[in-house]
Amino acid sequence: MPTGLLTPFLDADPIVKGVMVLLVLASVGCWTVILEKSWRMLQLRRRLGAFDAWRRGVQAGRPALAGTAKTVAEAGLAAWRDQDTDEARAERRERIERSMRLSLNAQLRELEWGLPFLASVGSVTPFIGLFGTVWGIMRSFSSIAASQDTSLAVVAPGIAEALSATALGLFAAIPAVLAYNHFVTELDRSGKRFGTGIAELAERFARERPGAAAGMVD
Repeated sequence: MPTGLLTPFLDADPIVKGVMVLLVLASVGCWTVILEKSWRMLQLRRRLGAFDAWRRGVQAGRPALAGTAKTVAEAGLAAWRDQDTDEARAERRERIERSMRLSLNAQLRELEWGLPFLASVGSVTPFIGLFGTVWGIMRSFSSIAASQDTSLAVVAPGIAEALSATALGLFAAIPAVLAYNHFVTELDRSGKRFGTGIAELAERFARERPGAAAGMVD
């Protein structure tokens, strides 16, 4: 990093330095979660596509399933095989659908890992940065009073150091908020698409005999 960009940090008050370090660590953690979550969401979209294709061709050529799609399909097939002859079709459909939805909810909860951290970073870091700014400005005013000099050369460095904390707070918060909103929307959309497929499969399975279920998930 150029020396000019490090100067506000090196010259800052120890408390402001601590605030800056905390904000940089929060930003690093935020981007770690964003990259990990982006990869997981890409996998989820692919598996959702495979699940849709498998659902449409459930009696014919079937693509290999993995991850969330395979877990949900296996839950449905297990419930399908476990049929009771005294069970009404509506009851069987409800049981199969419930089994798949419970499996889906468990998978989606795992994908929510890191989202609370993004939400916390997005909501808290601007105030942490603001605290560093207010503290730095207070220290600058104290220095002005002690030196009895209000020239720009005396005022500007302290103000620049203080405002750097606000800038770092926004640098951490803005990506966190945008990423959190994107991932929450993506999870909700994927959950609804899975839910539509689950309802259709449950209705279809409720009409079928369980004997054909063997080998349907590769």
